[in-house]
Amino acid sequence: MGKTITIQPITRIEGHARIAIHLDNDGNVNDAFLHIMSLRGFEKFIEGRPAEEVPRIVNRICGICPWMHHLSSNKAVEGCFDVTPTPTGHKLREMCQIMAHINDKILHFFFLAAPDFVLGPDSDYSVRNVVGIVKEAPELATRVVKMRQLGQMMLERFAGKAIHPIAAVVGGFAKPMSEEERQGLLKDTRTLLDFALFSMDFAKNSVFPKYADVIASLGTITTGFLGTVDELGSLRLYDGTLRLMKADGSMTDFPVSQYDQYLSEHVESWTYGKLPYAKCWDEGFSMDLDAPKGVYRANTLARINVCDQISTPHAQAELEEFREKFGRPAQGTLLYHWARLIELVYSCERTIELLSQDDITDTDIRAKAEPKAGRGIGHVEAPRGTLIHDYTTDENGCIVKANMIVGTTHNIAPMNMSVKETATSLIKDGVYDEGLLNKVEMAVRAYDP
Repeated sequence: MGKTITIQPITRIEGHARIAIHLDNDGNVNDAFLHIMSLRGFEKFIEGRPAEEVPRIVNRICGICPWMHHLSSNKAVEGCFDVTPTPTGHKLREMCQIMAHINDKILHFFFLAAPDFVLGPDSDYSVRNVVGIVKEAPELATRVVKMRQLGQMMLERFAGKAIHPIAAVVGGFAKPMSEEERQGLLKDTRTLLDFALFSMDFAKNSVFPKYADVIASLGTITTGFLGTVDELGSLRLYDGTLRLMKADGSMTDFPVSQYDQYLSEHVESWTYGKLPYAKCWDEGFSMDLDAPKGVYRANTLARINVCDQISTPHAQAELEEFREKFGRPAQGTLLYHWARLIELVYSCERTIELLSQDDITDTDIRAKAEPKAGRGIGHVEAPRGTLIHDYTTDENGCIVKANMIVGTTHNIAPMNMSVKETATSLIKDGVYDEGLLNKVEMAVRAYDP
């Protein structure tokens, strides 16, 4: 009789899931699954709602990245109502979204991922957490907490709410920015940029070198990638064109309005999460480790891979160093952490760029919108990947159909592959321990699901 090893819950992720590792009679891995059994149901229970209410509802999908759902939803409603936000309204939205990226990246790298690297993946699980980091490196922990708090309070100070926002409205933004607010946000974002550059250097000099072998091999799979770029191929987080890259580096660009011509969603009985795949590759779908079909990844590593360059100087220098070390596309799963810090630098630099534009304090922040029948598709790059909201409204402007592909969803198939790859390579003849099982969890944590 074989045996099933269950890891439940997976620790230090922004959600709930479990891992089941199935061993054969010899104690070797026969199969492994990442089970996501939380039913959300947002696509169904927004049906019948006035569309302008939906951006205030779907921000409850995720308490960590509510701004992403709030903004993607507003974009989708604007598509239904055929309205274009004012330029300043557009910039205020992008600024809030990218500021939310800053907070999220600090949270994941230092609070969720760092215990594995600062304390070690085989350290005692009772101390392998943020409290252990506080004891191990109190000065670092204090600075991290202050920077995370600063980022959250900046959003709250300007937009009223950092969590469950309501500041973006159909047609633009709910309030203009004062000059005093702009100067205060500029000052604080420069402080965050200093911290981002410190974090990058800290990781490259004190964290990643200690675990170079683990980073190079743990959970590594070969897939394609999905992200957003502008007309020059530069990294974008708020708007742009979707770019789908095959594992061989070849790329296809398409507007989000055509996403359903390029992507499809597969369903399996062992998870409530749908498994998106690239149907445009005409390969079908398979999570076979040796020959996957249609599988691509989203999130930080994907965005770093698909972009040709980054438009801000410090982040571009980090991208060049990253590519010199790991090539393009880089496939190492734990390289998500490295890519996450590059994006942290970019997010700070881009926020400063937006705040330095004089028209961001313009008072023309909202275009008029009227409910009508239509279809709208909105997207942004959430920290966990490309986020797509697709709505159809009736003549009263009420939702009659909705589809959402959430950032984590793109990575459900890759996460399963990384779990199986890690478990298969580490568990032999039925021998395993808690530290080894934590490395299986690390393969999941890299994706920040």
